[in-house]
Amino acid sequence: MSSKTLAMKLIAVLGSATLVFLVGCGGNTSQPPPPSQTAVNNPIPAISNVFPTATAAGGPAFTLAVGGVNFVSSSVVRWNGSDRPTAFVSSGGVTAQIPAGDIAATGTAAITVFNPAPGGGSSKSLAFSIGVGPVSVAVAADASGKFGKFAYVANDLSDNVSMYSIDATTGILTYMGVIGAGEYPGSVAVHPSGKFAYVANFGDGLAGTPGSVSMYRVNEDGGLTSTGTAAEAYVGTTSVAVHPSGKFAYVASARFSNTISMYTIDATTGALNSTRTIAGAIEGTTSVVVHPSGKFAYMTNGALLPGIPGSSNSISMYTIDDTTGVLTSTGTIAAGKLPKSVAVDPSGKFAYVANANSNNVSMYKIDDTTGALTSAGTIAAGALPSSVAVDPSGKFAYVANANSNNVSIYTIDAATGALTLIGTTGT
Repeated sequence: MSSKTLAMKLIAVLGSATLVFLVGCGGNTSQPPPPSQTAVNNPIPAISNVFPTATAAGGPAFTLAVGGVNFVSSSVVRWNGSDRPTAFVSSGGVTAQIPAGDIAATGTAAITVFNPAPGGGSSKSLAFSIGVGPVSVAVAADASGKFGKFAYVANDLSDNVSMYSIDATTGILTYMGVIGAGEYPGSVAVHPSGKFAYVANFGDGLAGTPGSVSMYRVNEDGGLTSTGTAAEAYVGTTSVAVHPSGKFAYVASARFSNTISMYTIDATTGALNSTRTIAGAIEGTTSVVVHPSGKFAYMTNGALLPGIPGSSNSISMYTIDDTTGVLTSTGTIAAGKLPKSVAVDPSGKFAYVANANSNNVSMYKIDDTTGALTSAGTIAAGALPSSVAVDPSGKFAYVANANSNNVSIYTIDAATGALTLIGTTGT
């Protein structure tokens, strides 16, 4: 990675002083302030953000950027309480060298910054996730269409998709392996026929890589075989959903564009063919799902990255034209903090939204005639819940927790739609 590219990636965390620091000779060329004639106590530092916020387990050493206030030339970044080689950038930013050994296994690290005496002290900590980064889960039905047979989880830190078989009685998942996807896969959807699967890849705008949709054929054993990609015009492709007729697909792109791209689907090959693009009504179009009747669609209005507030933290509601698949807005309803994913149960009576910054799932009842949502409460999830999916039987729901590196498993009350946690499984 060039120094210019690294500068672009870190400048939002550390501030404009970072650019001068990084584009020089590759090291810290800034000079510390001259010693004062009178001893001055160092302030207590405070950290507000880090970049990156997470990484895959077993990855290489990397540079961690830490943003905040009250940093001094002698500030030290600590990883789980242990000092790491630190470079001072400005009073609002430092960088630290994190060795590969620190991220050898999945888990969570506590990031702090320490200022030495006189005065000084330690900042409060921020969590750094180490793992595969499960952010989306989708279920493929069996031949009857009534029970889940396979499940697929998009892992944005590993650029791949985990595959599982489902026990039809207990709902428990059994790991089957992984298959590669594009850069930062954030959403996975399965065609109603169970023959095809699609993964929305965020892409990397700073590296010049646009968003895309990976296309797969679902084999009889549940394994996925790649059949190519459909290019998106925008960086920030966050979600893909398939109409229950199998004729249309909808792809949300959150970054800069806030749009939904519409595609027709080839019934034989599963290939996507672009038809049109509509603008999202509200900033942060992170997820889109279609009602089982095919009459309604729902879209989360959150934010691009965890920790950045969404403009509304709401769900947009739409009606769908039966012939063209075109969406028409019918209003919004409040959700939790940073709603990242929305799912509807097979009966079409209930909807569920994973709220990443609330660490919970919002539950809704659906009006049969209008498709309008009515709040029915929330239930706790893991850390940074980023996706929710419902089993075709309507008995179980699954939530992918990005910072917990696991999937929460719930039962669904057939009368009320209420979720009850019954366990978790690692990814």
